[in-house]
Amino acid sequence: MDKIQANIEMALEGIADGSVILIGGFGNAGEPIALLNALADKKPKDLTVVTNNAGSGEEGIGRLLSEGCVRKAVCSFPRVEGSVAFEKLYEAGKLELELVPQGTIAERVRSAGAGIPGFYTRTSFGTELGEGKEVREFDGVPYVFEEAIYGDVALVKAHRGDRWGNLTYLKSARNFNPVMAMGATVTVAQVSEVAELGDIDPEHVITPSIFVDRVVKVEE
Repeated sequence: MDKIQANIEMALEGIADGSVILIGGFGNAGEPIALLNALADKKPKDLTVVTNNAGSGEEGIGRLLSEGCVRKAVCSFPRVEGSVAFEKLYEAGKLELELVPQGTIAERVRSAGAGIPGFYTRTSFGTELGEGKEVREFDGVPYVFEEAIYGDVALVKAHRGDRWGNLTYLKSARNFNPVMAMGATVTVAQVSEVAELGDIDPEHVITPSIFVDRVVKVEE
């Protein structure tokens, strides 16, 4: 079993218009910029991106937005320093936004990977974000029901990966990447180093190979 791809183009094969794309990263830390730039070059249409923030600058998520590839953004922090592309598209009515609290978005994606269709959380109860959603009381406390988010493709960035797809991360660049890797039908990992099989101590594997379908080395 060898999941190593010869190049980024091969790693991104089969991503269709209208796909739901789960994207790792917290700001620029851990964002799979090389994969996102290459995907933007392919110019898919009507994508839904699920991510912590809606990109900044002209690379990565920002570039995907600028190229007109995204129909909807599901994120926690859409407006950050440099989020010019998001602001321009959203204010023009060309981009849908679903605002989701940070912990909730992580758990909705993790639930998809764990085979859980949804869960109850106190977060968003009594706010606009909770309007129209099912509410249930547990021990007299109201909770809002949130559905799992299933992705067609996850694009993540890791530090090391082996040919089976086991991944490790570098410090804070880990952030949302392990969660996003769990929730998609196909997970593509951009790595800085390719390790020989067995070189990654099993105790150090953060994302096990069962969640990863393709691995591509990107020079940085």
